[in-house]
Amino acid sequence: MFRSRTSQYTIQALVYLAMQPRSMPVLARDIARSLNVSATYLSKIMQSLSKGMLLSSQRGRKGGFYLREGVEKVGIVEILAHTERVSFTQDCVLGLKACSDETACPMHCEWNPIKQAIVDLLQECTLQQLGEDVRSGRYQLADLPNVPIAQLLPPGVLLCR
Repeated sequence: MFRSRTSQYTIQALVYLAMQPRSMPVLARDIARSLNVSATYLSKIMQSLSKGMLLSSQRGRKGGFYLREGVEKVGIVEILAHTERVSFTQDCVLGLKACSDETACPMHCEWNPIKQAIVDLLQECTLQQLGEDVRSGRYQLADLPNVPIAQLLPPGVLLCR
């Protein structure tokens, strides 16, 4: 399954954008600062997501990134397909090149139902749901010191639904 830093930053940045008003583009450096991640690395991720049709960008003084229409309702597994290998849901838990019902590794029978449950969960979970959970205060978006979520959002962003 996925473990890359790129995937983690992708999900965090997209959830952050899902929490913003649709008409407010956000600079990659502002997202990076809020998530406590490298601005250079996140900028490359954001550009890739724009090419992958998940984000739109706007240049200029009031420019930045924002979610494309409908992306907040897409399953997380579809977003991860942009950052992970296409077959990340098919990978063997032991790292073998061939692992299927026909050519099973020693862990295949135990791991396969767990892997399928994870894929199902990631398919059902959306950016909108994650954003609502973070906004509610039940979860945090990044590894930050104890800072209220209101301090992480740009000025003028309301925390109500």
